Amino acid sequence: MTELLERYAEVAGADAVAQLRQLAEPLKGMKVVHVNSTRVGGGVAEILNQLVPLLRELGLDAEWHVIEGNPAFFTCTKKFHNCLQGAVDRPSEQDLAIYEQVNAENAERLAPVLKEADVVFIHDPQPAALIRHFPDRKGKWIWRCHIDASHPDRIVWRYLRQFLTAYDASIFSLPDFARALPHPQYLIAPAIDPFSGKNCDLSEEFIDAVASDFNLDRTRPLLVQVSRFDRFKDPLGVIRAYQITKRFFPSVQLVLAGGGATDDPEGGMVLAEVRAAAAGDPNIHVLELPTDAHRIINAIQRLATIVLFRSPPGRALG
Repeated sequence: MTELLERYAEVAGADAVAQLRQLAEPLKGMKVVHVNSTRVGGGVAEILNQLVPLLRELGLDAEWHVIEGNPAFFTCTKKFHNCLQGAVDRPSEQDLAIYEQVNAENAERLAPVLKEADVVFIHDPQPAALIRHFPDRKGKWIWRCHIDASHPDRIVWRYLRQFLTAYDASIFSLPDFARALPHPQYLIAPAIDPFSGKNCDLSEEFIDAVASDFNLDRTRPLLVQVSRFDRFKDPLGVIRAYQITKRFFPSVQLVLAGGGATDDPEGGMVLAEVRAAAAGDPNIHVLELPTDAHRIINAIQRLATIVLFRSPPGRALG
């Protein structure tokens, strides 16, 4: 057993790791390629940072590639992201032309890898149109949706569906998040990695230092939300919830901690809105953290009295 798998065995148990190895045995040497839209920032990047090394440890030939895009492309795909969660923020015809052109350019760049892969995992809408450029693909292509697509804008879903129906399978996080597609569908529930910076054990000295650095009083109740600054994480709703709570618990503090992602052009605007809503209240701490601040986030969540997670909303507070 490798050192990485030995570490997982300490937490999950030797039987779980043995079962993983048994499942992976007939897949050894299989070329598996993951494609998403950002190397850092956001949940997909965090998953792949841990998942790809694990697949390699189990004997699969796993790779991770990131599509390249211009600001106009990511503006379009952000609209997809919003519309899949029920917003009406449809891309224009020009947006869609840019989306298809950027996917065509990435298909050409990634062709040597994708043509030879045994399994290709395409994550979320950004690279979904790649499949159109591989009609004679060798392997199976699977679309992995990390978004709640239960009530999408119908026009946007109809547009994306033309690409998604070509996939051999799709994966959703929960049954309620899924959409009907003409191929097998699977569920992979949300999970954590016990050895990532956000979940590993921390010393009390480190936690105390984080509290001091951000002026957090450990003797008073603390509400925390950790997320990207995204309207669908509803940070303004969290501030309203804090303000209601403060009427009954005047000593309460609030931390909104997070950052952005390279494929999210709205992050700066949302952060500005959050800072404006928090202005004048010294007990609201808006922390824009770098993408590698995992241990700091870990400590802030350990300091919390209550951790909020408003994702996805659609049913905002207040």
